[in-house]
Amino acid sequence: MEKIGRMRVAMTNKTVHFLVVEDDEVDVKALKRAFKELHLANPVRFARDGIEALEILRGENGQEKLEKPYLVLLDLNMPRMNGIEFLDEVREDPEHHCALVFVLTTSSAEEDRIKSYDKNVAGYMLKSNAGDTLH
Repeated sequence: MEKIGRMRVAMTNKTVHFLVVEDDEVDVKALKRAFKELHLANPVRFARDGIEALEILRGENGQEKLEKPYLVLLDLNMPRMNGIEFLDEVREDPEHHCALVFVLTTSSAEEDRIKSYDKNVAGYMLKSNAGDTLH
């Protein structure tokens, strides 16, 4: 795959913002490194769990609201509000129900994959393969 540069939405010509929902600092550092290697120039925000991610999407609790269009990279196994619970909330939210979400997780469990796709995720990637998937 060639280097990305800056992703744009064709019809609106707006920059796509990324929201990474991940509680593991090692994984956050690895994603930051991968984005740097890809020369990703898009704005990227990070949330530690589903609650913080919702606050960013909605602009609540002192969080600056994430601009549209956006793409979410979502871990499933997190404290306070896990990825499936986050997807439940997002899909019920009239403003964010069509959010483009990719699951990025350590879980290879078929049950998690099915639950995620039942919530209309755009893709399901295992962290162990993420380097290859992102490149």
